[in-house]
Amino acid sequence: MTISATSVDTDISTRLPIPGLLALATACFIGMMTEAMPAGLLPQIGADLSVSEALTGQLVTAYAIGSILAAIPLTAMTRGWRRRAVLLLALGGFLVMNTVTALSTHYAVTLTARFFAGVFAGLLWALVAGHASRMAPVHLRGRAIAIAMVGAPVALSVGIPLGTVLGEALGWRFAFGVMSALTVGLLAWVRFGVPDFPSLVESRQLPISKVFSIPGVKSVLLVTLAFALSHNVLYTYISPFLISTGMSGGVHSALFVFGVSALVGIWVIGVLIDRWLRELVLASVSLFCFACAGMFFWQDTPSVIYASIAAWGLSFGGAGTLYQNASANAAGEAADIAQSMFVTSWNVAIAGGGLVGGAMLTTLGARYLPGAIAVLLIPTFLLAWCSRRHAFPPK
Repeated sequence: MTISATSVDTDISTRLPIPGLLALATACFIGMMTEAMPAGLLPQIGADLSVSEALTGQLVTAYAIGSILAAIPLTAMTRGWRRRAVLLLALGGFLVMNTVTALSTHYAVTLTARFFAGVFAGLLWALVAGHASRMAPVHLRGRAIAIAMVGAPVALSVGIPLGTVLGEALGWRFAFGVMSALTVGLLAWVRFGVPDFPSLVESRQLPISKVFSIPGVKSVLLVTLAFALSHNVLYTYISPFLISTGMSGGVHSALFVFGVSALVGIWVIGVLIDRWLRELVLASVSLFCFACAGMFFWQDTPSVIYASIAAWGLSFGGAGTLYQNASANAAGEAADIAQSMFVTSWNVAIAGGGLVGGAMLTTLGARYLPGAIAVLLIPTFLLAWCSRRHAFPPK
């Protein structure tokens, strides 16, 4: 790891502060649940607000746009604040906006609440990695970030299905109300269970343009954008692809395989990241590329498709943790601003996945999606391979 010991305010020890890191993981869980839960409850929300499912889907889009627009400026604006206060602000924003969403009977109000929930999400995602690294001893900072970030994939693989079941049984408003109740408890946990850190001193508050020009930062952001865009194209349009291969009844099974293997990937990354970050990045990109090639060349063999989806999930599970670590390492004392850039890149990839994938679907057809993504991942791998000096250096 290249972050110097003087760049953080932490008690150097040999053990991870697990309770505090789990509080950050819970914050990530609530952030991801807030983002994705409307996707599983579109019919119920649309019927209740008297709008089409297409308009209801914009509740997810508004959240992503809020994160894209706010992550960098809001993180820069709050650099002078103590870190726990900023974390509490982000969580308090979730509490207010999820409560408004649960109570609103007007589509415009709900859409506005979703936008501002995304604003607070952009701030949260920019904070978590830096806060987790400051809580841990130098040689365990990668593992600390992995623990803190585990809440997001757990939300996708476990939380969203449970939230959908809860929303269908008791109403979508109840599901958002539960999120607000969980946030109240989390606010207390963070206030009394997560250590505080001072703001960055004035000399360390580099302009955003200076942070972007730090060696390695641009390469990390480009690899992140290409990898996340590739994932979102395939994930968004996995149903049309499976239908084109004659596996129309296997969508739920495929997503389950993806979720389970992603959890395994998170565990692998958490164990190895502090010693093998460069190797894990290269392995993740290449494994995803081979998985896409397998789905493209063996479309008539369901067992190969399921195996390829498992490999894809394994490559994706800890990807966010890998690139956030690389970003923090490259940026050093400007890690928080670099993380806000990472958040913006990731959310641009989410928004762009639907657009780019839609264009591919129209021009190439669903059967060619994995092949096109495999081609995109080749230069991504080469960029990561060549960025060995600053972005992805060997240990």
